[in-house]
Amino acid sequence: MAFVEKSGKNLWRVRYPKDDGGFGTISGFTSKTAAEHKADEIEADQRRGQFLDPDGGKLTVAEWSIAWFDALDVAATTEAQYRSLVKNHILARWGDTRLDAISGLAVHTWGKKLRAEGYAQATVVTIVKVMSMMLADAADERLIAANPIQPRRRGKRRHEVRTERVWATPEQALGVAAQAAALVGDWAAVLMITAAWTGARWGELAGLRRHNLHLDDAAIVIDPHTGALHEVNGRLELGPPKTAESARTITLPPFLVGLLRTHLDGHGHPHVFVTGDGELLRRSNFARRAMRPAADGNHHRARPRIRVHPVLPGLVFHGFRHSHKTWLIADGIPDVAQARRLGHRIPDKIEHIYSHVAPEVETRLIDALQRRWTTALHTLTDNTTTTGAEHGAERLTRLALPAATIPAINLTA
Repeated sequence: MAFVEKSGKNLWRVRYPKDDGGFGTISGFTSKTAAEHKADEIEADQRRGQFLDPDGGKLTVAEWSIAWFDALDVAATTEAQYRSLVKNHILARWGDTRLDAISGLAVHTWGKKLRAEGYAQATVVTIVKVMSMMLADAADERLIAANPIQPRRRGKRRHEVRTERVWATPEQALGVAAQAAALVGDWAAVLMITAAWTGARWGELAGLRRHNLHLDDAAIVIDPHTGALHEVNGRLELGPPKTAESARTITLPPFLVGLLRTHLDGHGHPHVFVTGDGELLRRSNFARRAMRPAADGNHHRARPRIRVHPVLPGLVFHGFRHSHKTWLIADGIPDVAQARRLGHRIPDKIEHIYSHVAPEVETRLIDALQRRWTTALHTLTDNTTTTGAEHGAERLTRLALPAATIPAINLTA
């Protein structure tokens, strides 16, 4: 319990117990009565769980971040992202600042400065969100009275120009895949095609193992516990996919069954997708060596080993997932079937629980994907002036057999 003691001539102080077993001190009372009133107030607030420790706010953001990360319970990839943002941005600006000295206005001004320095709006939002989480937890621990970061309501609303994500038509997806085959090998083309015709995420395909690929049943299973490959601090490890709904079974169109069967015959690794050297996939390496030149071309290079041409500049690997979603919408596939296939949660809780995909809807979905493949492959074959790498296109056609009997592609740059 809190108590009063004399601290000097005509001066008293209040001592109160702290959660760590020690005692805090509030000094400067010029009468014993005033000190006793404060002690009674502290005891009452402690009983109600409303006591705000005056010493708590003296912690710096750097000191609080240590305890905050010790208590953080999130996925390893999420923690790695938070640690990077805290180290490189939050501590760089606020590390030596006391918790009780942070104002919401100062944080929003800082965010505006980050945007002015060229950081993307999404990056700035995430940085401020992490700092808000840290301060919200500090408020819950009664270190500060409240989280100072609140939504801005005054002044002119700031409108962000939204950049539409780049997505590919089936013909463009095959063109990019053909060039990737020429650049790094057939495996890259099969990976891209699988992404575009299943909507699976990068980590789900990079982490896919043979025992979760059921070609006799024309399905891929995303395991709830080990269904994704994560890269944490440079280390690759299997773990759960992005969300609970991401653990799912994805049915495959017939052509993709044959394509994947041919692909698996070419290597003996437990993972379905590996590099030509039999190594697990790393997103940054794949983007640099395959994705970027296959989509953007390499006209900026004087004498590349293989000349490739722009097919869809700006397309990223996740764009295949957006493409798949776009195709499903265009083919009139119901929202519930789209959500189940992509691993999305339906916003309406009742609908999420009780909605199911009828077999005839699944059949219609697979037939539409098969038609898109056949049409795109024929278009790529017939168009001798289509941008792409000639040898990559020939490889793509060869890989597609015997799923479809297509004459050899002879593309010219």
